[in-house]
Amino acid sequence: MIRLVSIGFVALAVMATFSFRQGKTFSSPEDSLRAVYSQPPSQWPKPNVDKDVQWLELGSLPQSPLAQYRDSLKPVTDLGKLLFFDPRLSSSNQISCGSCHVPDLNWTDGRGQAVGHDRTLNKRNTPSIENVWFYKKLFWDGRANSLEDQITGPVSGHTEMNQDMALLPAKIAAVKGYQPLFKAAFGDEKVTNERIFHALAEFERSITSQKTRFDFFVDGNKNALSDQEIRGLHLYRTKANCMNCHNGPLFTDGDFHNIGLSFMGRPFEDLGRYQVTKDTADLGKFKTPSLRSVMRTRPWMHHGFFDDMEGLIAFYNNGNPQGIRKDSVKAGLVVPRLDPRLHKLKLSKEEIKDIAAFMNAITSAPYLIREPKLPQ
Repeated sequence: MIRLVSIGFVALAVMATFSFRQGKTFSSPEDSLRAVYSQPPSQWPKPNVDKDVQWLELGSLPQSPLAQYRDSLKPVTDLGKLLFFDPRLSSSNQISCGSCHVPDLNWTDGRGQAVGHDRTLNKRNTPSIENVWFYKKLFWDGRANSLEDQITGPVSGHTEMNQDMALLPAKIAAVKGYQPLFKAAFGDEKVTNERIFHALAEFERSITSQKTRFDFFVDGNKNALSDQEIRGLHLYRTKANCMNCHNGPLFTDGDFHNIGLSFMGRPFEDLGRYQVTKDTADLGKFKTPSLRSVMRTRPWMHHGFFDDMEGLIAFYNNGNPQGIRKDSVKAGLVVPRLDPRLHKLKLSKEEIKDIAAFMNAITSAPYLIREPKLPQ
């Protein structure tokens, strides 16, 4: 009974109903909860989400829509892979896209904030590009509408690769080994920024996660998850309210939310999406990242300040209450408003551990990709 209470009254009702309908009895609460989640996801208990949330059920890893074109796109993606790892795209000839998006780190860099040209520390954390084909908006603040558009920022940015875009095509065209590769990809040897960015984008769209133990569980292997991970799955969908923002097979709504980490008026201030839209409703909003492979992409958040998963869950457990600044009333200052989907969750320490265990279940190692030998 102690375990039943710890996973919530919702679980009690769900498991009792399931047992009654199936005419079954279970030796432990863990057995009955496993039986509930051994059903297809469409038959799982309804998640706890706010009324205005348009959510999708969790599910097995979806295939990239480009997978069916893998063979026809191969000359372009092969070229994109070489360009991705080529430091000659930077002005210093020392920084490549792969410097920050490291394959062995699930395409992140393991740093709080990215380090770019001349060892400059950037403001934000490097996001993973696994399953990047899914996103309609790129960057933490959503300022790019396509991968081709997104790529120009890091390549030309003074604090990242610092490349003069007017010089880049001739610089790459001067590498003789690239000439037949551009011809194979585009029909002739001409090198343009547009072709460079398109090849890079197609390669990045080909980068996907490996299946996790959660995927194997959903696909039919009902022993792929431990009892603790199944408790974490149930808490994730119910008491912890995670489905408000991290829903669907990729564990993200692809939207932007203010969870109270803009640090407005303080060191580390970052107003997020507002800097793109100039709409005060977007103050402090940042893109919801996918939680797939989350345990291998630490540190977390746009500023990379969180390195401990249980501590991060505890942050959400508290609801991150925000006081109203006294000077905002006096000066008429518009301040970021916390997303109403944040709630105090009243999770126990044991429940926090269960949810953290589930984060391991949705994490996989990356596909093994070696840095290629570059054209000369």
